[in-house]
Amino acid sequence: MFPPPGRRRVEGMSSTTTNSPPSGAPSAGAPRRPWAAVLTVAAATFTVVTTEMLPVGLLTSLSAGLGVSPGTAGLAVTLPGVVAAAAALLLPVAVRRADRRRVLCVLLLLLAAANLLCALATGFAVLLAARTLVGVCIGGVWSVAAGLAVRLVPAASVGRATAVVFSGIAVASVLGVPAGTFLGEVAGRRWAFAVLALLALAVAGALALLLPPLPAERPVRPGAFGRLLRSPRFARGLTAVALLVTGHFAAYTYVRPVLERVPGTGAGPVSALLLVYGLAGVAGTFALGALAARDPRRALLTVSAGIALAVALLIPAGASLAASTALLVAWGLLYGGVSVSAQSWLSAAAPEAREAASGLFAGVFNAAIALGAFTGGRVADGPGLASVLGLGAGLALLALAAVARAGHAEGAVTGTR
Repeated sequence: MFPPPGRRRVEGMSSTTTNSPPSGAPSAGAPRRPWAAVLTVAAATFTVVTTEMLPVGLLTSLSAGLGVSPGTAGLAVTLPGVVAAAAALLLPVAVRRADRRRVLCVLLLLLAAANLLCALATGFAVLLAARTLVGVCIGGVWSVAAGLAVRLVPAASVGRATAVVFSGIAVASVLGVPAGTFLGEVAGRRWAFAVLALLALAVAGALALLLPPLPAERPVRPGAFGRLLRSPRFARGLTAVALLVTGHFAAYTYVRPVLERVPGTGAGPVSALLLVYGLAGVAGTFALGALAARDPRRALLTVSAGIALAVALLIPAGASLAASTALLVAWGLLYGGVSVSAQSWLSAAAPEAREAASGLFAGVFNAAIALGAFTGGRVADGPGLASVLGLGAGLALLALAAVARAGHAEGAVTGTR
């Protein structure tokens, strides 16, 4: 996933890399317990993603409890995405000389405060204010964490460690969102947010204990983003990510009301289906992550085509619980490979600007989440839920076209580690 020692030319930009440590050798400043450090970073990504997506599982109760429509309640997902997109670009510049361990700890403490405010909110405006803080944490954590694996493990293990860090997304779907949804149904939405506040505090402590000092490698300056965007390979990867993630979240933000229309479902079965979706996502992260390490273009082609098909087929499958379940599993399996595939593509395109690349990736990813949730909400309140699924499938097809147009010049990166 990362370049070999020496000089290499990346499409649209020239780069010089420093000598990498031998395969299996730890990099300078690596932690004594590298996999414990990796798992702690994964716990941080798990916590921010669970916090970000919990309103999806609580959408019905948020709508009823705060007196807003389901489409308006979806702003609890949209707003953090907008803020995270900006934070992912601005925070690396603002803290360009700060130790990354300290940055992650502060962000997790802020996340704890934001979740506590969500728990105490009595009106939708207060909830949105708290979710604004959540957005700062999401963008900041991902801009640092997405490219951190290379600093924590030996070179030969970077691909696997990156998959572990990104598995926090899928495990949040498996454990975080379903558990938060269940707790919200049993004890009320306030307790779901309060427990997340406690979790963020615990993760902040673990980061302080288990991560080594992580001084900034290369201070990120605003001009770095423009240079990356002028790389055709990098820009094409971002375009595909934007389309695919927008389409996914246009549909997934409203997956609960979609599933509630399937005969035989209720609160319990829907939570179980979301759990199955998350389990499939964990499997997809590692299965497609292995493919992405060899050929990120092929991996993105696979997930784009598969998500388009699975989401589109959910429309006619709405009368069958078995068919809907099978399609939801396929959707989760395929979407589990999106983040690690995109990170592999962008890392290969920008090996000397990992943190700037991660910031742009996180910014575009979260802007796409916000756009998808917002657009899906407008469609859900207008034409209806079937049209939401059609929108998601259509955007995934556009992502497929964008990746296909990248051509064979963007092919496999085998041998670029």
